[in-house]
Amino acid sequence: MAKAHVVVIPYPAQGHVIPILELAQRLVQQGIRVTFVNTEFNHKLVTSNWLDKDSFGDLMQMVSISDGLEPWEDRSDICKLTLSIMQTMPHKLEELIETINKEESSKVSCVIADDCMGWAIKVAKKMGIRRAAFWPASVATLASSLSFQKLIDDGIINEKGETCLLYIGDSF
Repeated sequence: MAKAHVVVIPYPAQGHVIPILELAQRLVQQGIRVTFVNTEFNHKLVTSNWLDKDSFGDLMQMVSISDGLEPWEDRSDICKLTLSIMQTMPHKLEELIETINKEESSKVSCVIADDCMGWAIKVAKKMGIRRAAFWPASVATLASSLSFQKLIDDGIINEKGETCLLYIGDSF
């Protein structure tokens, strides 16, 4: 039986890469092969600051795929970056996995993607690969995000995020 091979994909923003890189390193410590997929822009930043690279041997491979933006384009415009990612990276990820899977002994067995990279979960599902979403922030943030619809349904906030509760006096 072939060794497990996980493709890990962070969202390319501050606060997303390091937590999922930590997860990837823990997987490698358990003997699991990991291909860590960065955008081309983030790849140089991550690999130049990656201190433990020599300790993982051939179990950890860092690769990059295009986010669809030119090198000089502004990546601080999150809407523009996210739209470009969604238009470019799904096809590139599928190509990468197909290339990896050509080698029988290293077939991808699971994709772990930052929750902000939901398209990667769809690619894995389409290719018949197990998948998991990773939330890099606090569980309180996740719980809040998952509760928005219920808060709207219960009349606590409206669709604009404004509170619908009336406060009496100056205590709350």
